[in-house]
Amino acid sequence: MSEHRVVVVGGGVIGVCCAYFLAKAGAHVVLVERDDIGKGVSYGNAGTVAAGHPPLNKPGRIRRSIMELLDPRSPLYIPVRWDPGLVKWLWTFRRFCTDRHLEASMSALAPLGHETLKLFDSLVEGETLDCSYKRGGYYEVCRTEKGLEGAKRDAAMMLVHGYHPRVLTGGELLEIEPALLEGVTGGVHFPDAATCDPYRFVVELADRTERFGGRFQTGQGVAEILGSGSRVEGVRLTNGEVLESDSVVLATGAYSIHLLKKFGLRLPVQAGKGYHRDLDLAAAGAPALGIACVMAETSVFCTPMGRFTRLAGTMEFSGVNHQLRKGRLEQLTSSAKAYLRGVGDAPHHSEWCGLRPCTPDGIPFVGPVPGQSGLFVAIGHAMLGFTLGPITGKLIEEHVLQGATSLDARALELTRL
Repeated sequence: MSEHRVVVVGGGVIGVCCAYFLAKAGAHVVLVERDDIGKGVSYGNAGTVAAGHPPLNKPGRIRRSIMELLDPRSPLYIPVRWDPGLVKWLWTFRRFCTDRHLEASMSALAPLGHETLKLFDSLVEGETLDCSYKRGGYYEVCRTEKGLEGAKRDAAMMLVHGYHPRVLTGGELLEIEPALLEGVTGGVHFPDAATCDPYRFVVELADRTERFGGRFQTGQGVAEILGSGSRVEGVRLTNGEVLESDSVVLATGAYSIHLLKKFGLRLPVQAGKGYHRDLDLAAAGAPALGIACVMAETSVFCTPMGRFTRLAGTMEFSGVNHQLRKGRLEQLTSSAKAYLRGVGDAPHHSEWCGLRPCTPDGIPFVGPVPGQSGLFVAIGHAMLGFTLGPITGKLIEEHVLQGATSLDARALELTRL
């Protein structure tokens, strides 16, 4: 397999993980990224490896009022605009917000979460990655009984699938984390999880990929995937350069769809915009956050990132754009203000938004493109892109070089929708 040539398109966590495992297995790998490595949606996420956490498709998700979905302060926000593709996606998404599908999603995603945690551990230790990796889990913090009931339902579901969540009282949470404000009703500790600096993880793993012979070509995007008949032959870059290969792996997230149209493949993927705001709590005289938390009622993650605390979250369906809406950033701050000390007075260190590729059933597309030998896709991970990066890379390596996977990956097939 040492002569097998692979072009990986996309330099985020998914693309870099694919390139790493392929190069380590002996393939000749070139990764193409139009910008810098790790500077897309992988750069600013919450930095939480949330293995086993249920996907967005939960019963009752769409029962909330239309007015709430149109409210910029809502965790799930849809600006008013006419987009037939989004309308179709939302209608399909609605069909998958059932108990039956949620269980099917958990059955598909839970084994991937177990394996990805093992891979994170082995990558960080074996490759000595400098990315502030910490296996302490995270806490879901609740201020209302309704929020606590939702957290308990998630915990019960994860328990069935081999995870070990533990329900805590408000007093126990306050004792564990002094940065929390009074008024916490309770919460859940999810120990089968980790945190790290997502950007550092990606660039460190890219460096190790180069040590295995992988090559990175940045500053040029892919204009077209080339092929003859039903066989892929390489890619043409935006500057006209042609890279010949035996296989192409498409890992460009929300930007992947236009490259697949020539093959008659129209995957239902929508760009879900997420935001982050990094705060300096110490400058406000507040205690530093010691543990990663997600605020149950607002779905905002608060993660320690060195001397800063990262507020990350929200889901905005406004198309493929990087418009940084100040109202959405303020929503992060106002949400965290009800849970953490000093948030209202803390200065901002950075503000960011990125596009998460979302499928209507909450499960990513990972595997070969039917009828097109040598073409593979790894997209649609939504909020679990960072979490599932390593296992996705391993599955793609097995698909490309072995033609079969060690885990049952049928639920990730491209033809399921």
